[in-house]
Amino acid sequence: MSIKRSAFLRNLAFGLSTSFVLAACGGAPTDTADSDDPAAADSAGSEAVTGTLTVATEPAFPPFEFQNEDGELDGFDIDLMTAIGEAAGLEVQFESLPFDGIIPALQAGTVDAAISGMTITEERLQTVDFSRPYVKAGLAIAVKEENTEVATLDDLQDKKIAVQIGTTGAEQAAEIPGAEISTFDSAPLALQELANGNVDAVINDAPVTLDAIASGNIDGLKVVGELLTTEFYGIAMPKGSENVEIVNDALMTMMEDGTYAEIYQEWFGEEPPELPESAF
Repeated sequence: MSIKRSAFLRNLAFGLSTSFVLAACGGAPTDTADSDDPAAADSAGSEAVTGTLTVATEPAFPPFEFQNEDGELDGFDIDLMTAIGEAAGLEVQFESLPFDGIIPALQAGTVDAAISGMTITEERLQTVDFSRPYVKAGLAIAVKEENTEVATLDDLQDKKIAVQIGTTGAEQAAEIPGAEISTFDSAPLALQELANGNVDAVINDAPVTLDAIASGNIDGLKVVGELLTTEFYGIAMPKGSENVEIVNDALMTMMEDGTYAEIYQEWFGEEPPELPESAF
């Protein structure tokens, strides 16, 4: 899948208010520090990685993570995490997991980190730790092109809505009175359900929805109204992991030396915005 960023950005602007700018919305064995090194274990009992970082991702969320024509992992998140590994002196090994299985894998310690377009939320912070924000995004409503009845959340009352399981879009849809919710394992599957005419709308991260439309992978859809939320993506890690500091230091270095901006421009065709050190 070759994604043309210029087309992506044109479609990004289409259908959204001018207030929205894409600003950024079982593990393989790892090499860890020796168990007799007191600096290796944190207060929660997890170990800091010394050579290899096993990183979970769900490769069905373009342009952030997906499988390209050669079947290899590609996307903004993949390039960013690889660069973080280089900056930190770590080898990154990606492991594909269903999105709703990523946090359980982090809790079980079968992966060291996860990068998968994951929004930093207070609920998730109760079970995992996050890096500083690395992308700003938000939720948007997608409908079929001929639909003139839906523009806001209120218009979705008593409607059929498709969402990706375990996402903030699913949480938002669950709050709509009378809505009939269908959950899918990935965002493209939810959007395809809409294209097939089986639901009235999809609530999903705006950059991913617009990318699907711009790339031509899913025809006949449009994004309506304004962004429903402002969200920040973060790299998730087990609670108490010392790797949070390692990842944050690498991100800071990349933001200062221009590496982050270079990766961002490659995927989104514009200068990255300033990001807060914390989502809250």
